[in-house]
Amino acid sequence: MTSEKTVRDLAVENPGATRVFEKLGIDYCCGGGQTLGQACSTAHLAVSEVLASLEAARPSTPEERAWLEEPLADLIAHIKDTHHGYTRSEIERLIPLFDKVCSVHGARHPELAQLRSDFAALAAELKLHMMKEEMVLFPYIERMEEARIEGAPVLPPPFGTVQNPVAMMVHEHDDAGALLRSMRELANGYQAPGDACLSYRTLYDALAAFEADLHQHIHLENNILFPRAIVMERA
Repeated sequence: MTSEKTVRDLAVENPGATRVFEKLGIDYCCGGGQTLGQACSTAHLAVSEVLASLEAARPSTPEERAWLEEPLADLIAHIKDTHHGYTRSEIERLIPLFDKVCSVHGARHPELAQLRSDFAALAAELKLHMMKEEMVLFPYIERMEEARIEGAPVLPPPFGTVQNPVAMMVHEHDDAGALLRSMRELANGYQAPGDACLSYRTLYDALAAFEADLHQHIHLENNILFPRAIVMERA
């Protein structure tokens, strides 16, 4: 591992690295194209210390599998079962929690109204985004992989090439990333104010967890699933 490697490559090569990047606030999903040296400079971090943390990072959970070598169908199933499922359930839980917190604390903390608006926009985008993946893109990738394994021809997709829906999904990921950054700034890094009640603190903890899960979700798609699908289609 060197400072000249991109954050994306480091995260792909060592799944445990995503825990380090998440803790340090280094963007490894949408902004993973920057080198580690550039990322550390932007975040005012010592490259040597980050490299030491990355060297010590090892996969420690089932989610940190070597997805570069696993079947794409297994990766898709993991994304749907783990990340899509979590996203949908948390959206349903957090919307009423937002309403409760805003009704009690909104007058003293006007930033909550904009935070709720950003989350509502993000939730709407993600619901449509996941539906398009599950109904169009993921089934095509699964059929393509199955055909490659069987040595059968791949039926031409209605969207021309897998690169077309992938480009749309990556663009939508960028939009989601922008909303996440806006929300974190509004919420002061999800540090609840001194007068926050239990519901307020619960909301901020949940939003921080939602952000971390979405980062991992986008990383698996942008940096592993989509590039592998493009290479497979060209083979």
